[in-house]
Order: sequence, then C-alpha cells, then structure tokens
Amino acid sequence: MDMNIQKYMALIKTVEFGSFTKAAEFLGYSQSGISRMINDLETEWKVSLLQRGRSGVRLTSDGSKLLPFVKNVCEEYRKLTETVDELNGLESGLIRIGAFSSVATHWLPNIIKEFQRDYPNIDYELHIGDYSEVEKWILEGKVDFGFMSLPASPELETVFLEIDRLLVILPENHPFASCEKFPVSKLCGEPFMLLEKGSQKEISEIFERNNLIPKIHITMQDDYVIMSMVESGLGISILPELILKRVPYKIVTKELDVPAFRNIGIALREKKTAPLAVKKFLEYLKFR
Repeated sequence: MDMNIQKYMALIKTVEFGSFTKAAEFLGYSQSGISRMINDLETEWKVSLLQRGRSGVRLTSDGSKLLPFVKNVCEEYRKLTETVDELNGLESGLIRIGAFSSVATHWLPNIIKEFQRDYPNIDYELHIGDYSEVEKWILEGKVDFGFMSLPASPELETVFLEIDRLLVILPENHPFASCEKFPVSKLCGEPFMLLEKGSQKEISEIFERNNLIPKIHITMQDDYVIMSMVESGLGISILPELILKRVPYKIVTKELDVPAFRNIGIALREKKTAPLAVKKFLEYLKFR
C-alpha cells in the first residue's frame, strides 16, 4: 500500500475509534507507529489535526475540514485497486492451461476447486495433449502455462513439481504378480503394450537404456485401453503411476528393479510477465 494511504487510514481509524491504541490494533501497527504517521501528516500539512487528551483524541477544526478529503482519497484508492485486480484477472478473467491426461484427471480438479473458493469468477480453458503439444501451445501463446515432463524447451521457464514413477502393469494372475520388484530383463519375455503419445518416449527409453528389444504387440495412445488389454491377459505394459490412481481395472502394478520415472513440472514463457491470475493460480499447486 502507498505510504500516504497508510497515513490517511491511520487518521481515519484514529478518529473513528477515538484512540491511537484501538486504531493500531485494527490496522496491525504499533500505537507509536500510528501516532508517528499522524504527526507526519501534521508536519507535512502544517496543521494540527487532532486534539489529544486523557479521554482520547478528537478532530481539530482544521482536521474536520480535511477529513472528508482524506476519506475520498482512500475510497478512490480502494476503487483503483479493485479495478487493477479486475484488469489482472482476479475478479474476472480466463486462465488457459495445457496438460496431459493424468494431470488433468488427478491434479487439476483439486487445484481449481481450491482456487475457485478464493476467486469464484475466474473461468478456465483446458487443453489436453501430449508433452510436445503442450510445449507448442505455450510457445505459440495458446495457453498461459502447461504441465509437462521435464526438461522442456530452453525458451521456457520451468518449475519442478513431482517425481512420477513408471510402473509395470500386469494381469492379476501373472507369474510375477507377487514379486517385490519386476526384473527389467523380463520385459521382453512376453507381448508388450506400448504407450506412445507424440514425443512421450519415456517408456521406449527404458528399453534403450537397458539394451532390450521388447516384443511390442500393440502400440496405442490411450492409457485406459492399455489397462483393459492387460487386464484381459493380452500382455504387459508400463504406465506412469499418476494415471494408475483410482482405476477400475483388475491389474497389478510393480516397480521396476531399475530407476524409471518422469519429472512432472510446469512450463511458461516467463513467470514475471505472466498475468496476475496465473501467478496466483500457480501458488495453489500445493492442493494437487
């Protein structure tokens, strides 16, 4: 808040309560701080604003003439800040988000719910795609920010959020259903259902890093279709842990015996120039 506005509010509340102490409690300052602000106004304006006595304080005749103008300035300042908030998207506006399906399904509902409690008039535009599509939308300005698997393009500013493990999914009657960790060498022993979405190559990279050639039975772009096929015993697969939450399929998930994960984060062109509504929304990512 502008320092002069703080001084004006100190004067208004001191007159309203008839007490420096009560005005200080209301405004969150010390009693001496309130007294000093009013002294500053009297020095600046070269007038006496308040009569101080044992029973409290009250306006002088000069103070009575000036107080209506002080109140008008504070009211206009309030209107100014409200208008600035509106222009920056806090009272109304649109937040455009790019995300892949698991984030949109399992994170965004809670984040938007919490944000909406504080900013109920904000609207949202959600674009669902793979990593390359989300990155393209950010660079083109189609979305304000997006959820991605990091790293992203060097042109973008990113914020790391969470490590998401890549888990093997098996039918319930699979011989390795009770193992502690699934041996990566056994991934090539039976038909494999490969999820490939645009530039999402994390699963293929597991095979490449371990010099394995899988028996790819079916390649597709839908996580839930893969789960259904694994449930039916058509093969095994690997999917991110986030998408495996609250699934209706009778499948077993196992961690691999080698590191396998993706780094989930957000990306945007430049955080410092992002609309205020977007900056505020990003603060709510703790509710994911």
